[in-house]
Amino acid sequence: MAKEIGVGMIGYGFMGKAHSNGWRQVARFFDVPYTPVLKTICGRNKQAAAAAAKQFGWQKAQTDWKKVIKDPDIHIIDICTPGNEHRPMAIAALHAGKHVVCEKPLANSLAEAREMVAAAKKSGKRTLTAFNYRRVPAIALAKKMIEEGKIGEIYHWRAVYLQDWIMDPNFPLVWRLRKEVAGSGPHGDLNAHITDLARHLVGEISEVVGMKKTFIEERPIQEAVSGGLGAKAGRRKGKVTVEDAFLFLARFDNGALGSFEATRFAGGRKNYNSFEINGSKGSIVFNLERLNELQYCDLTEKDGRLKGFRTIICNEASQPYNEAWWPSGHIIGWEHTFTHEFKDFLEAVRRGRDTQPNFEDGMKTQAVLEAAMASAEKGTWVKVASL
Repeated sequence: MAKEIGVGMIGYGFMGKAHSNGWRQVARFFDVPYTPVLKTICGRNKQAAAAAAKQFGWQKAQTDWKKVIKDPDIHIIDICTPGNEHRPMAIAALHAGKHVVCEKPLANSLAEAREMVAAAKKSGKRTLTAFNYRRVPAIALAKKMIEEGKIGEIYHWRAVYLQDWIMDPNFPLVWRLRKEVAGSGPHGDLNAHITDLARHLVGEISEVVGMKKTFIEERPIQEAVSGGLGAKAGRRKGKVTVEDAFLFLARFDNGALGSFEATRFAGGRKNYNSFEINGSKGSIVFNLERLNELQYCDLTEKDGRLKGFRTIICNEASQPYNEAWWPSGHIIGWEHTFTHEFKDFLEAVRRGRDTQPNFEDGMKTQAVLEAAMASAEKGTWVKVASL
């Protein structure tokens, strides 16, 4: 029987729900070296935290995150809070000798990310920046195909992450629309994901040029702290201090060219995270809304009748992560990506060696995001900070 390991989570909202499910399921489906014990979930609202503990399967609730970090029965701290709280919580947890999982983006600035990386290195503990899309089986397969040379030398990366949930001008001023809390709008929220995937699949980015736009500059102030997509608007209005859309171009170290677009104003798009990679021997296309599929074009195919894209259904036991789930053709969902990343993280804790993306990897993505933001403000190409 696997040894138990205590987990404490800070944050109980959307990501808290997703992470709770991942921790609860991982040892039930994968042969992991530790069985996670959901010790404490933490949030500001005592009643809401208690309700989350009961609903998601945590032993107890807490309103003081510092007490969670100090608990000797907790060995992993999982941070699912807005970005302005990542740095102090992660550094305190590392100083307390805890392993740390932190939601993306790692921080609201590169300077904060550097501090977190320094604390991680000093502590010797394992870290994970929770870019869960690396753990989609189709994307893990794409990574293997690229490493095996299936698409040859990479020429192009083009990616979009499109949503539409704030198009209504009467949607309230939630925390994601406030720079002092979120750091940025869809740039840090959505471009962070596709930037991480670009670095993971194509390589490091050397230079960027970007542009941004805020379409609705004032919104009704939120009536209550709880909310998200279901937030309630009050009568008074406040200023939106982040962008509504952000686009940038990139040059990769290996010579490839890239384009990135993130917006919450793409009518009809709910969670459209899609990329295409073009190489000398083939191309790969992925769309999160069809996450069990990977499109592949093999340019080395000699038979002209068979040229073009074909769809690979990514549910075979021989493909990454699928051995733990269902028979061939029985699809999995978005929630499984969290189970997969916690599987890899628990194995990293056992080995004493980080899995990717760790805090240093999260910092490198933050460097790209910060360079793109600087470019949008300056109107020129900006080099990504060398780390």
